[in-house]
Amino acid sequence: MPTTNIPKLEDLRIDDERLWASLMELATIGATPKGGVRRLALTDLDRQGRDLVIGWARAAGMTVTVDKIGNVFMRRAGRDNALPPVVTGSHIDTQPTGGKFDGNYGVLAGLEVVRTLNDHGVETEAPIEVVFWTNEEGTRFVPVMMGSGVFAKAFSLEHAYAAADDEGKTVKGELERIGYLGDQEPGEHPVGAYFEAHIEQGPVLEDHGKTIGVVTGVLGIRWYDCTVTGMEAHAGPTPMALRRDALQVAARLMQEVVACALRHQPHGRGTVGMVDVRPNSRNVIPGSVRFSIDLRNASDELCEAMDADIRGVADRLTAETGLPIRIEQVSAYPAQAFHADCVDAVARAAEGLGYSSMPVVSGAGHDAVYMARLAPTGMIFIPCRDGISHNEIEDAKPEHVAAGCNVLLHAMIERAGVAGQ
Repeated sequence: MPTTNIPKLEDLRIDDERLWASLMELATIGATPKGGVRRLALTDLDRQGRDLVIGWARAAGMTVTVDKIGNVFMRRAGRDNALPPVVTGSHIDTQPTGGKFDGNYGVLAGLEVVRTLNDHGVETEAPIEVVFWTNEEGTRFVPVMMGSGVFAKAFSLEHAYAAADDEGKTVKGELERIGYLGDQEPGEHPVGAYFEAHIEQGPVLEDHGKTIGVVTGVLGIRWYDCTVTGMEAHAGPTPMALRRDALQVAARLMQEVVACALRHQPHGRGTVGMVDVRPNSRNVIPGSVRFSIDLRNASDELCEAMDADIRGVADRLTAETGLPIRIEQVSAYPAQAFHADCVDAVARAAEGLGYSSMPVVSGAGHDAVYMARLAPTGMIFIPCRDGISHNEIEDAKPEHVAAGCNVLLHAMIERAGVAGQ
């Protein structure tokens, strides 16, 4: 490895034009007419994307390991290869109408870190690895965050293998078909620390005029199905005082979902995203309304408090109106705090590089959630235009893309150490 012309570590910067060019080239695989990307997990386009990224990694001198769920680990050796690697990455599968940056940025930022270390002949003490995880989006196969979930033993390999798409094609069959059914047992790959760079997928950084989000953790999520039961009746002959209108009671509870989130700030979230009104006829008083409730907050304790809050409101509405309300929890994801050492490393890197930053929490799930169960983990957010993601118009400024990658570079150097220093 060359050792001449090594700048001071604090002066190291990535090649922002090279990173941007890599992002734009990967985005041509599955490009959509509106400027987005459709590259669903384990399709032929996913195979092409994987092949491209792995080709770049090998050109950078990295070795490649693929595990049995198709997770791909690309390794740059360190001085002491007995040390567990400092890992970074994300995913390269997209939504059906996805953008150029979600997931892809984290993978290619990691590759750019390696290319930059190579450019300047910097040897790290521990190895550096870049990973991309299988089926993070969960668009074609469920569950979401499949590759990292199997890696972290959140669910079994057999459960993942059996997942099928709308055409009945299974995960295992598609891994075999595209040539990415590896040999390594998921979870047996060592990880010393994990960092993930990502667009924010929300408007907070842009609203505050900050370049770097120092992510302290990921919100816990509780999903519910709520059913309000009334009585169908003719809209004309039935006086208002004698109605058992399920929709009017449901509407009050829906408003309380938002009010509940506002009562549990700063990180409370409350959303009603799906509503089914029956019989859904113009001149019939609704007899049944079923709707979704999505509650989120920064800790499991706060999620529990929001759960008790909304159930208490439902009980009061039932006592007041006589209409039964059933709230059934259908899914729950625990809140995940990130490791203080990794969070601090990101904050120090942003400050040392002169970028404006602020602590943020992630309202969306990421592979880093599962990795945080296994190793010290941190995340880096950069702004995305108007906070829009999972959309073909998803966009980020080149200077923010470069800034986040520079922060990743310095956080990883701090964690991996530099040989001889």
